[in-house]
Amino acid sequence: MVNTSHGTAAAGAAGRPATASGPAPSRPTPSESVPSRPAPSESVPSQPVVSESASPEPAALRTGPFQSSVRFPRAARGTATVEIVVPVYNEERALPGCLRTLHARLRDELPYPWRITVADNASTDRTLEVARELAAELPGVGVVHLDRKGKGVALRTVWGASDADIVAYMDVDLSTGLDGLLPLIAPLANGHSDLAIGSRLAPGARTLRGLRREFVSRSYNALIRLTHGVRFSDGQCGFKAARTEVLRPLLELTRDDGFFFDTELLLLADHNGLRVHEVPVDWVEDLDTRVDLVGTAVKDLRGLWRVARMKSAGDAVAELPPRPGPVAEHPDAVVADRGGRGALTWELSCFIAIGIASTVGHALLYWLLRTWWPPLVANLVAQTVLTLANTEANRRLTFRGSATGPVRAHVGAGLLFVFGYLLTGAAVLGYRQIADDPTPAAEALVLAAAYVTVTVVRFLVLRLAVFARRTPKAAGPPS
Repeated sequence: MVNTSHGTAAAGAAGRPATASGPAPSRPTPSESVPSRPAPSESVPSQPVVSESASPEPAALRTGPFQSSVRFPRAARGTATVEIVVPVYNEERALPGCLRTLHARLRDELPYPWRITVADNASTDRTLEVARELAAELPGVGVVHLDRKGKGVALRTVWGASDADIVAYMDVDLSTGLDGLLPLIAPLANGHSDLAIGSRLAPGARTLRGLRREFVSRSYNALIRLTHGVRFSDGQCGFKAARTEVLRPLLELTRDDGFFFDTELLLLADHNGLRVHEVPVDWVEDLDTRVDLVGTAVKDLRGLWRVARMKSAGDAVAELPPRPGPVAEHPDAVVADRGGRGALTWELSCFIAIGIASTVGHALLYWLLRTWWPPLVANLVAQTVLTLANTEANRRLTFRGSATGPVRAHVGAGLLFVFGYLLTGAAVLGYRQIADDPTPAAEALVLAAAYVTVTVVRFLVLRLAVFARRTPKAAGPPS
């Protein structure tokens, strides 16, 4: 593995200097020598830098100076720097059009210092040769070659070694419209968000793709939300960006080397409480794709299960730099107390409201099912349905500050379900033994009374065990 020297990026717009990291660089061979890096304000042609790497560890890579756009020639001073990575595998046909189009858009419109890095994933055609020719032609374009395939390998390597304040990537086919690039980067440059993603499923997005891909995409993203309880709408769109200082700790936790890398990164970001900004994009399907939809879907399902196990075991918590909490802008604002007693009040209020709704729903559903089924069967079905709804409502509202994922939450609630079912079932059967003329309506009232006891026990166990707050580890104050 050949590592080149690694510089320090310009300070970000939020006042956080980017710190160089990674292993110490080794001396390049004469044919791979790298000139000293000029200041970001100098707009000179970059020299393509090639790193031969078979290791998943980030190499200290440098692809040349940042460029300034024609419209914003002074943007290199005091603003966030951006590195856009284009991972490619056997894309000799698509690469020239991609780079020339992207380069022209950045040169003419992006108000931040930028550069483009082509990450070649062990291509077997002329992709690497074409990339080097384009890097020599277009200022601000560099090339990194890896001898391993996989989009995850490419992004983990280049992003992990970047000295830019913001890193991004897009697919070589430019399926995602470049009008979404500035909205993708702007909330990161001003420090408002930690990651930004293009979404083909968010309100306002416009797509042009076949029925098969539409169905697969919507089904997969629905599965992500169902199994992990996340709120982002599109985990697979090849159009993402992140602040480097919060991205590096997440990269250390990622394991996937292929297309699941996108989803894994977003799941980890959500689990660690990072702010993810969604940009509705225009997206046009390119039929000349290297993606095996069936094989990728199988790997994605395995990845979802693996990340769920990581989260349950507590291995998905990253050492993130501290982020200041929300503060009132108005000097005379009266701020609500959200900690200590205030947090308990919120939890009790939400839990009681959800508990009342669950109790009424349980009684009504039991009453309905009792017309067809015997008491124990009707109670089992009613309590199963209401337990799932109750647990999810409490996870999303009552204990929303907890890092507990849906798998751990529903497993814990499942144990409470056994207790609740035994208690409510015993109450109904006991009532039928002592009542002269039991009716389904009276049984439902007895069931509701027993369910109140179950609700109190549920709150204590959920708060103290299942949804116990786990504060993410901090890496210490930023330097």
